[in-house]
Amino acid sequence: MHASFITIGQLAKRTGVAVSALRFYEEKGLLDPIRTGGNQRRFLRGDIRRVSFILIAQKLGLGLAEIEDHLAALPQGRNPTLADWQKISRQMRVQIDEKIKLLNRTRNQLDQCIGCGCLSLEKCRLYNKDDKLGLKGPGPRAVLD
Repeated sequence: MHASFITIGQLAKRTGVAVSALRFYEEKGLLDPIRTGGNQRRFLRGDIRRVSFILIAQKLGLGLAEIEDHLAALPQGRNPTLADWQKISRQMRVQIDEKIKLLNRTRNQLDQCIGCGCLSLEKCRLYNKDDKLGLKGPGPRAVLD
């Protein structure tokens, strides 16, 4: 096979992902290897980046359906170009920025009143006197609003 193709074992070794997980990604449509005459899987070298993208997206908290939606924008049968990846990057930027805002807000509020209505901390009695935040709805309003 041409040098731009790699085996499933090579892809697993290069990405640190188990062969069984790569087969699962294939089953879910996240990877689309070609088959040799002997029915062996061959992946484009660019699939290393696809798998790496999957790993990063999962760490960011994206579900497989969301990841599949993003990867569906990439071309099949050829390595994606820089422009292909930039398109996905632009789409994800808003999601990532929202997650960063939530993480920052959580980090800054977690040791204070988070607006859950428990009023168990001394600061809660100051920030959420009479559970005013509870009027906005259930859950940790100071973090989620």
